[in-house]
Amino acid sequence: MNALTVDVEDYYHVAAFDSVVRPDAWCQYESRVERNTQRILDMFDEYGTKATFFVLGCVGERYPGLVQAIHKHGHEVASHGYSHRRIYTQTPAQFREETRKAKKLVENIIGQSIIGYRAASYSITRESLWALDILAQEGFSYDSSIFPIRHDLYGIPDHGRFFSIIERNGSGRIAEIPLSTVKLLKVNLPFGGGGYLRLFPYAFTDFALRRLETREHQPAVVYFHPWEIDPDQPRIHAGYKSRFRQYTNLRGMEGKVRRLLSNFSFAPIREVYAARLNLPTATLDSDAARDRRIG
Repeated sequence: MNALTVDVEDYYHVAAFDSVVRPDAWCQYESRVERNTQRILDMFDEYGTKATFFVLGCVGERYPGLVQAIHKHGHEVASHGYSHRRIYTQTPAQFREETRKAKKLVENIIGQSIIGYRAASYSITRESLWALDILAQEGFSYDSSIFPIRHDLYGIPDHGRFFSIIERNGSGRIAEIPLSTVKLLKVNLPFGGGGYLRLFPYAFTDFALRRLETREHQPAVVYFHPWEIDPDQPRIHAGYKSRFRQYTNLRGMEGKVRRLLSNFSFAPIREVYAARLNLPTATLDSDAARDRRIG
């Protein structure tokens, strides 16, 4: 069983547009997150699939009914922070304030505690590992923000590729559930999510998922965003790299997601990792053993 996740944010929230779209100008853009997320809910109902939805706090604040709908459809609701600011651009005090605000906001909407967190742009890097201390202290059971790859905006290339329990200098424990990679020629290659799912041929994603299942006996963590199934979203004038990351192969994304739903089994993170999230000590895979103590 693989973990299926959705990062609930709008097209103008993404880090690719940070240099041209200011947060104080978000209100000037047409919001499409509500209708796109509802389309995803309908698609998941069609396939009888449940997932984890990492909800951006400012989206939940504007559309509480959407968060309630996610919850009522039987999906796990988790936190994506409040304002989609990358963690390493914040101070620890700012991050704690935003994290606490977003968690309380979402919990008040659905009427129950949430246990999962994913950072904007996977921005828990080696320079912002202190965020794990705050997440543990604020009551999160797991984080799913670390990408064990090299990238210009995120990534810890030598981090373990699978579930681990991380302890940091007595600040508490938190489970880390990294984004999925497949190791080929000693290099971690990302797959099964976002731009990687859009850019790579479906055959590669299928190969990587089956390799994790049959050779490494590990679940994959698949992710995408509501704006990625919306090829008609308004275009934002930005640099070539930003436009390439945002708009490439949008039209084929929903078809790829549907093929995944047809060919593989998925569930929310808290279900896939239920037994391991209850463990008080130690990691369960050798690849993550070196991450038992970071920092």
